[in-house]
Amino acid sequence: MGEAFYLSDMRIFPVSQLGAKGKWRTEAMRTLSEPFFVWFKRGQGRITIGGSSSNYSMNNAFFIPAGTMHGFDVNLNVFGTALFMGRNCKAVLPEQPLHLRVRDGIHQTEMTFLLENIQREIFNSNVGSDRAASAYVDLLSVFMQRQATHSSVAQSSPKSSREIVEAFTKLIEDEFRNGFNVSDFAQKLGMTPTHLTRSCKIACGKSALQILQDRKMFEACKLLTETQVPIGDISQSLGFVSPAYFSRAFAQITGKNPTDFRKLN
Repeated sequence: MGEAFYLSDMRIFPVSQLGAKGKWRTEAMRTLSEPFFVWFKRGQGRITIGGSSSNYSMNNAFFIPAGTMHGFDVNLNVFGTALFMGRNCKAVLPEQPLHLRVRDGIHQTEMTFLLENIQREIFNSNVGSDRAASAYVDLLSVFMQRQATHSSVAQSSPKSSREIVEAFTKLIEDEFRNGFNVSDFAQKLGMTPTHLTRSCKIACGKSALQILQDRKMFEACKLLTETQVPIGDISQSLGFVSPAYFSRAFAQITGKNPTDFRKLN
């Protein structure tokens, strides 16, 4: 799978291609407005979903429902397939994130078969390709349900920490444009900033501030690369007090100011 292919609003990419245009495209915490499935055929790394982080390795798959904050690292040794199922996906999909460890060779072959057929239908765009691709996604959903007895995003971190960070990431998604800081979020969650940050560190290895900054910077990078919205408007939409402050914060995290980042991407 060497290129990205499109059918309707369904897209399929090699995992390696996702990070080729900048680590922010995979590592920064973000949410998507569509269901997302990723199959790591080879390699290893770390993935954060909602309030938990875990390691992934070969023949691991993850399903991430729409609206779930996540991020993962990809290096040159990671190979696999990423399927964006589209906002209008009609398949009956899990309501919670899943981590599938596909150890059986027959099931690994089945996974490859399903993804290759989805790609073929997207690429060919023949008569009925929409329905055929959707049918294979339905089969992928059945496959996930059958594998789900060994799934879930259960982690070694304490349940209370995971629940706190899950609530925090959901709140970020609703409020990250409003200029709230970590103290504001902690107050809304009924705890101290120290407790919130400690829970984030335990659950996913990042501070509360890093998670919040990740979400804002992902949105900024997306707007800079995919739109021509003026930088001042981007700054205001993300709750920064001024374009100058936004530029400094952006450069501190990405190593480039917004203008240069837009030119290079």
